[in-house]
Amino acid sequence: MKLLEGIRVLDLTNVLSGPFATLHLALAGAEVIKIENPNDGDLARKLGCVPKYNQMLMGTSFLAQNANKKSLTLNLKTPEGKEIFKKLVKAADAVVENFRPDVMTRLGLSYQVLSEINPKLIYCAISGFGQTGPDAMKPAYDQIIQGLSGEMAINGDEQLNPLRAGFPVCDTVGGLNAAFAIMGALYYRERTGEGQFIDVALLDSIMPLMGWVVANLKIGGQQPVLMGNDNFTAAPSGVFKTKDGFINIAANKQEQWESVADVLGVPELKTDTRFRERDARKKNRKELTPLLNAKLAQKETAVWVDELNKHDVPAGTILTLDGALKQEQVKHRNVFGKVTVDGIGELELFNLSAKFSKTPGIVETPPPTLGQHTNDILASIGYTNEEIQKFKEMKAI
Repeated sequence: MKLLEGIRVLDLTNVLSGPFATLHLALAGAEVIKIENPNDGDLARKLGCVPKYNQMLMGTSFLAQNANKKSLTLNLKTPEGKEIFKKLVKAADAVVENFRPDVMTRLGLSYQVLSEINPKLIYCAISGFGQTGPDAMKPAYDQIIQGLSGEMAINGDEQLNPLRAGFPVCDTVGGLNAAFAIMGALYYRERTGEGQFIDVALLDSIMPLMGWVVANLKIGGQQPVLMGNDNFTAAPSGVFKTKDGFINIAANKQEQWESVADVLGVPELKTDTRFRERDARKKNRKELTPLLNAKLAQKETAVWVDELNKHDVPAGTILTLDGALKQEQVKHRNVFGKVTVDGIGELELFNLSAKFSKTPGIVETPPPTLGQHTNDILASIGYTNEEIQKFKEMKAI
């Protein structure tokens, strides 16, 4: 049995935040039916670095987020499309969408309408700012939320700020938040028999990730300090230079700091009043870092990583993305699953990152072509071949 076996999710989402949420449900074993417009489907089908795949409507951005799902084309602006969707809702457990707040209402498919059809339905709406409030109707993409959340303002250093994260962090965190919320709502329904509406905002979702920085400001009255690759909670903790590159060291505990001093051959720094205690080291990190860099420059990164790790000091190489993906630890953890996509070949896509002992979540089927499962899904809810053909002629599917 799979973790979410028997759960049917109607996925109306596009691009990243919503598809990332439903990807986790699909990897956990839910039947996720991706409902796409008949013309060109999810916008992500055209997004990616390989033009050929974009033209096939199988762009790399789409491939990354849509394994284990089915695709049904449906024109929700037609009466027939609406009727098909409502019929699907009767047997669904969840509906997920990431439109602007008024879209589903204008289509006549709001939570209020759908919950009358299926009172046990869990409806998750993902948007930039949420369903209510002064900014609810504003358009939003990840970078807009990064700027409005304060995330860009606390990144970088004095020379490079503001600075966005190198990937769509708000979209992905919003998707994770939605997946978590849907799982919680499913558990609540299991106990009460009741469905509910879930309102997920990307702006709300990213802010708790800055919890320590926010706490320093709201509780301690300390404004964020631009520290680049340094960690504001401890010193030495950040990026340092070695003979052949750079190393991450995170000596967050007192005994780890003392081990760093011993391994680097500067035991006298342990009793130096500037560095003896944590708060003193943090205050005087600009004086401490050059002293450590001078010692670290004498050996290669790999040597220092090995020595520091042996003394229980967290330290690591700063890898390229390609290098990170090829690590033996990543292979050992089965981070990726392999699947074959027609016209493209074998791909490695992410498995569920949480490792369940009884219900592992792995990639089993490739991301679907546009409308790949339309006929099968409609037949499964009682439509005949003749009716399906008429829907096609009406451009409802």
